[in-house]
Amino acid sequence: MISVGKIKQYTNVLDKPLAKGKQEVSLSAFSFLFSELVQYSQTQVDNIAELERRLEDAGYTVGARVLELLCHREKGNRRETRLLGILSFVHSTVWKVLFGKVADSLEKGTEHEDEYMISEKELLVNRFISIPKDMGTFNCGAFVAGIVRGVLDSAGFPAVVTAHFVPVEGQQRPRTTILIKFAEEVLRREARLG
Repeated sequence: MISVGKIKQYTNVLDKPLAKGKQEVSLSAFSFLFSELVQYSQTQVDNIAELERRLEDAGYTVGARVLELLCHREKGNRRETRLLGILSFVHSTVWKVLFGKVADSLEKGTEHEDEYMISEKELLVNRFISIPKDMGTFNCGAFVAGIVRGVLDSAGFPAVVTAHFVPVEGQQRPRTTILIKFAEEVLRREARLG
């Protein structure tokens, strides 16, 4: 194959390098696509719990792929092996790639040793959502909880991840907290590692 100048011709799409490229997606395009995902999922279910589970499942596949891509780009194919390392990775790197900024806070639960919380004042997936009264506690943050669960499961840190609204005094909209409850095996492995 003849190449002209510095432009390299690739015979196969798999031979192309995974350059960073433009990492931003139009906010209106994302909002539209996410709205369509929620509306489609809503037609397929009978109650709010099923709708949140369906959104979480959609987010799970995104999270698994995000981990694979970021480990390749950012970490030279290395993955985190420690609990605080993976939490910091999700809180900072993953959040920054997905939402353009680091999450507002990462906290350890006070009641249980195996619980951690990532809090966001205004989660992107909840920003343009108005919830009808009949849907009460519906939280689109279930999609982000699925992304976090996908990242953690794929990295070898199985956990139950859920999204919750937490009312904040003096603010109209509640903040979203992603609650991460790790499996017992993760805590045993972490204790063994020191």
